[in-house]
Amino acid sequence: MISSMALMISLAELADDPHPHLAELRRTEPVAWLPALGGWMVTSRTLVLAVLRDAETFTVDDPRFTTAQVTGPSMLSLDGPEHARHREPFTEPFRPAAVHSGFAQSVQHEVDRLLDALAGRSEAELRREFAGPLAATVMVRALGLDGVPVARVLNWYDAIVQAVHELTEGHPAGADGPAAYAALRSAVAETVAVDAKSASTSLLHTAAEVLDLPDLAANAAIMLFGGIETTEAMIANLLLHLLTRFPSSPELSAQLQADPELLDAAIEESLRLEPAAAVVDRYATRDVQLGSARIRKGDLVTVSLAGANRDPDVFPDPDTFDPRRANSRQQLAFAHGPHYCLGVHLARLETRLAVHACLERLPGLRLDPGRPSAIRGLVFRKPATLWTLWD
Repeated sequence: MISSMALMISLAELADDPHPHLAELRRTEPVAWLPALGGWMVTSRTLVLAVLRDAETFTVDDPRFTTAQVTGPSMLSLDGPEHARHREPFTEPFRPAAVHSGFAQSVQHEVDRLLDALAGRSEAELRREFAGPLAATVMVRALGLDGVPVARVLNWYDAIVQAVHELTEGHPAGADGPAAYAALRSAVAETVAVDAKSASTSLLHTAAEVLDLPDLAANAAIMLFGGIETTEAMIANLLLHLLTRFPSSPELSAQLQADPELLDAAIEESLRLEPAAAVVDRYATRDVQLGSARIRKGDLVTVSLAGANRDPDVFPDPDTFDPRRANSRQQLAFAHGPHYCLGVHLARLETRLAVHACLERLPGLRLDPGRPSAIRGLVFRKPATLWTLWD
């Protein structure tokens, strides 16, 4: 039986402000059938973990998986040995030590370059003028797509994300997303062909030793998709949370100088409060009992990372941004299990360097009260704009 609460929830409400609805579902029906979703929504942290850990019962490998409809099979949409085959060639460069040695200097250089471009100004929209270009440039260079202008890659990315968004909401993907992916695939093919004649150590060059072009292109799209979307949202959401919590940036800067670990803690707390990806989809491979719900083979099971991250059984006062929260690292913003985010260490590095530099180089940084920002989105949550002022 569908509860009256679940029956009334719309996708628009989940995109605008899902947290009151998720809290009520978590309290009354932590595994609920949502007609608007056409599937189950899981909101308690314990049950979310149970789903994410059990790839045999709750798989991503289903024709309905929206991202795969645009890019084809990739590490994001496969399970078991095929998932391992797609993911393994990219694993080593994203380990913590490799990220620090391979990316820290270039990320800092790009952060400085982007902030240099703001010199002489006293306002900026930091999501699209700073966070997005930073994330895109880092991923373009990591993949070895240096010959492709970053603005073009961002256009491809926007089109692919929009196509996935349309499919998630039950609409046709349109032509722009597939066209963008076709252009990306051509760029990947050209990059691999050039790399074969050089000593390149890019991610694509390394992975080309074991993956063919369709697999390379699909996984390149996924890494661009995840590397840009997640990191852009992490930076924008963290700045919004910090500047809301500390309207006086000198006060914030003083606290960060007194406690250098505070920024890392704030990153985790921001991820807890608003994960960049609010939900992930799975499909039941068999009839199974999950909590009080009887799930049937083939049912869509949508895991709410946003719901799990505000579970009051784990996070007291869950709707409050508390950068000194002791257990914020228990957040599930990067998922869990075999599909735990590959680029988690790079995303944290970029966010740390980016936000630290903004607070250091933009004196008196504050939100623009005349152009307010709000985090929204059904699947990917971030502010549409982040207008800021400084002295």
